[in-house]
Amino acid sequence: MKKTEIRKRKVFKHLVEEFISTNEPIPSKLISKKYIESASSATIRLDLTKLEKENLIFQQHTSGGRIPTIKGYRRYIQMIKPELENTSYANTDSLRKLLINYYKDIPLALHYIMQLLAKETDQLSFVAEPEISHGSLEKIDVFKISKGKLLFVISLDSGMDKTVILKCDYNITSQQLKALVRYVNEEFVGQRIFDIQSRFINETSESISDENKLLKSFLDELENALSEISSFFVHFDGNISFLEQPEFDDKSSILTFLGFIQRQDHLIKIMRENDHGDKFNILMGEDLGQPQLINYSLIYAKYELFGVPGYLGALGPIRMNYKKNIPIISNIAEIITETTKKGMVVPKNG
Repeated sequence: MKKTEIRKRKVFKHLVEEFISTNEPIPSKLISKKYIESASSATIRLDLTKLEKENLIFQQHTSGGRIPTIKGYRRYIQMIKPELENTSYANTDSLRKLLINYYKDIPLALHYIMQLLAKETDQLSFVAEPEISHGSLEKIDVFKISKGKLLFVISLDSGMDKTVILKCDYNITSQQLKALVRYVNEEFVGQRIFDIQSRFINETSESISDENKLLKSFLDELENALSEISSFFVHFDGNISFLEQPEFDDKSSILTFLGFIQRQDHLIKIMRENDHGDKFNILMGEDLGQPQLINYSLIYAKYELFGVPGYLGALGPIRMNYKKNIPIISNIAEIITETTKKGMVVPKNG
């Protein structure tokens, strides 16, 4: 690579990182004085002009400095990937200890992980609960909690439990309920939730005589219960300190951002569609599917909790610290997956 090209790459990298740090357009004089003293301000300006022609940076005002474009941020992330390979999350032992201490209380463990992400990234963190349809059924318990209402408790072989309350439009005695639950456990325990939903319930219903309406109705309720708990649910950190960033100075920006995170179905959809098995994923600008979000970025990674997949990450302004946040998010996802593999978590005695 020619010396001029090497210098231009350095100029670009310094510009992006300086802008991320200061949120101020970066002039050639600053780069020359602070980073590349061997090159004059005039030489740096030539490099900036070339970078502008490549649509990696742009100038808001004729006499002002430059700032990165979305294409520029994407190029920057490609440039720093070799550095990211050698960077890891510093508090791995604390995270593993947290997972071991709370291995019986998955919601609480995920809550602490979400708080950890928010603290480490300084952005809005989130954790999408594991999608239990990938897990296998260990046991189903159903309780009659009032007239017309049933509480379903679905236990997976991973140790995870999910509960849902459903209305019951037919009369059922406690004895009948006990017999139905016993039958369902005999039929479905050990099967994947997804297979129970997509195949086994229908096959079982078809084999039951029309006279056994109570069992058919109960299987319909079971199918509804599994549907209720099988989809992802996204939890966001309640700390709003991320709104102190200059990108949220006006009310409309805050409302746009908060409106986006309320559309959990859209968030899950774009994460799934762009998940190609990489250690981390970054969506920015138009990737987020809404013109109003052109100046925002999403870093996320897939994790597995006892073999059941979920997502975690951080959402914030496109001017975020990728060099810091990418390793945090990707490493935390890896540690969760590795620590909670079947047979890996060893609880403390007592």
